[in-house]
Amino acid sequence: MNQRRTDLFPFLLILILSLFAFLVFLSVIDMVLIGASVAVVLMPLHHRISKYTQPGVSAAVVTFGVFFAVSFVVLISYLILASNIHGLLDMFDTIGTWLNNPTTNPLDFGIPVTKTNLSGLIDKATILFVNYKQTILDNLILIAFKTFVLFFSLFSLLLWGEELKLKLTRHVPKMFNEYVKKLSEVTADTLYAVYIVQIAIAVLTFFIALPVFYLLGYGNIIFYSFLAAFCELIPILGSSVAFLLVGTYALALGDTRGVFILFFLGYVVVSCVPEIYIRPVLVGRRVKIHWVIMFIGIISGLLTMGLAGFILGPLIIVLLITSYRLYVQERKDRREPVNAL
Repeated sequence: MNQRRTDLFPFLLILILSLFAFLVFLSVIDMVLIGASVAVVLMPLHHRISKYTQPGVSAAVVTFGVFFAVSFVVLISYLILASNIHGLLDMFDTIGTWLNNPTTNPLDFGIPVTKTNLSGLIDKATILFVNYKQTILDNLILIAFKTFVLFFSLFSLLLWGEELKLKLTRHVPKMFNEYVKKLSEVTADTLYAVYIVQIAIAVLTFFIALPVFYLLGYGNIIFYSFLAAFCELIPILGSSVAFLLVGTYALALGDTRGVFILFFLGYVVVSCVPEIYIRPVLVGRRVKIHWVIMFIGIISGLLTMGLAGFILGPLIIVLLITSYRLYVQERKDRREPVNAL
């Protein structure tokens, strides 16, 4: 019994220090988590490249590949927003005039929101889609530091992640080795599913939004569809932000038909259905967990932990359920020899 407690001490010490570090670096922990999760997903690619070069070179190649991919997406997004800035300004001016008019009331359209709520939405949308240059300049140091933490975490865990894992598991009691192995496998599967599904749903959102904005009849079909897909790609936003924004514009124009199109076809079909059903089903199918439970994990993570919760929410649910399944299976395996006797 004493020997088992001694073996547990280094593991418990590392766990306590990790929790302390989590609290100290809470402001950038989301970048560390994203970097670590991407490293887990890209580890097989790193191993494949490492067969032909040094591990450090391979880790650098993968890290710079991710950096250039992210930079390309940011550049394309910037160019599209910049080329449509006048349309966005006109949209926000129209909405602002409507909100400042004391005779207008969203409830006239049966929309259960107040002007205060809509004003808050417009202010946030203006910061994100119109005044993005000033927003970046105002937060340049923080953005640069978080970007550095993200890619440094990615590079470090690609290069030393396997070694760190071996050192940590070396101090885990042998009775837990099988648990650690299974949980490591399901962690990689979950993270892979989360990222692949996130990209797939963003692409799907673009294409299924095209007929919605075509029916709307406001023009700029490609841009509006891109806006929905761009918001969907960012977990803490979601495509609902784009449909609420354009829906408010339809309200300001007095376009009842447009409001119903954006609500029922845009918000409900294009935005809610993928979030409520398609995403949980696809992620849950990968890890063999019911989509309702996965939906709870995804939404709970986003609501409680923001961007980090996008990763931790489903991962925690998967680890809890997998641990329970392993425990039940172990109890069953122990009873079978006894019953055989």
